[in-house]
Amino acid sequence: MAYQPSPSLADPSLPPLSRPQLAEARRVRAVELFEDGVSNAEIARAVGVCAESVRRWRRMWEQGGVSALRRRAAIGCPPKLDDTQVEAVRAALEQGARAHGFEADLWTLERVGAVVTRATGVVLSRASVWRLLTGRLGWSLQRPERRAVERNESEIARWIAHEWPRIKKGP
Repeated sequence: MAYQPSPSLADPSLPPLSRPQLAEARRVRAVELFEDGVSNAEIARAVGVCAESVRRWRRMWEQGGVSALRRRAAIGCPPKLDDTQVEAVRAALEQGARAHGFEADLWTLERVGAVVTRATGVVLSRASVWRLLTGRLGWSLQRPERRAVERNESEIARWIAHEWPRIKKGP
């Protein structure tokens, strides 16, 4: 007997599921198959996991029902910045680095950390600043291009058009 993934897993019009969502969807599908009396080995093949996972899910389901297999909130320390503080930091960063007294309009982790401290009074480590930027604000690392200030684009184009063919060897 062959089993198909549930429609939420196979529907191409839906956005792709995250790993935790996909794992929960597998467990929910397994519960549907538990209720239909399907064997652990067949469920393992149908949802793409090992039989030991299915045995563990079945024990959890028998003891706590479907809710025992649902995703739970992440545990750990609560974030140091609440949502309003994060938005205050976002607004401060969008003003640019020069608006905060820095010479170049370039953000570094140390500069962002200083702005976070000024805006919220909370001191963050470099790692926490990175997680704030990439995780909560959605920013990504952008390295500036290294170019000479004296660079003259028209002179470069002229050299490539006239001088380079004259000194180039071969066809």
